[in-house]
Amino acid sequence: METKVKSNQITDVHDSALNELFIEELQDMYSAEKQLINALPEMAKNATSNELRTAISNHLKETENHITRLEHVFDVVDTKTKEKKCDGMAGLIKEGNVIVNETEKGSITRDAGIISAAQKIEHYEIASYGTLKTMAEVLGYHEAVNLLDATLQEEKYTNNLLTSIALKGVNESARKERG
Repeated sequence: METKVKSNQITDVHDSALNELFIEELQDMYSAEKQLINALPEMAKNATSNELRTAISNHLKETENHITRLEHVFDVVDTKTKEKKCDGMAGLIKEGNVIVNETEKGSITRDAGIISAAQKIEHYEIASYGTLKTMAEVLGYHEAVNLLDATLQEEKYTNNLLTSIALKGVNESARKERG
């Protein structure tokens, strides 16, 4: 029995439309992480709580590792490391800056706002890394799957840490501040 290949089907995964999308999404996240490197120090500086400031500073170090991991993924999939501007991250960072500017300096309410902005960023990253990991699995990029999963787990941890900081007192203290 002879198998016919449709004209739009390919045999090499590197030539697939999914691979092209995967590379574009990698470039998008590379840009997102680089934007975050610039935004996190400002978030930490504006935090009132030492615990929040420390969490953000620690995540900055992780984010630097995320960039290194992404560069490794580019190598693994034999693609040039390149950025494609991530408008999503730019928007989330801009929204975070608005929250900081609209809350009182030194207030716990500002910390609650920073946590809100940071968790929106974490959720974006969790969704993005989860999607990249799934694509890498389908494309057979096993080493990339492991690298992307490591970052995904760190993003989930950071999100949970931010929730914990909010629940341990930031939100309750902010509830008691005058508006």
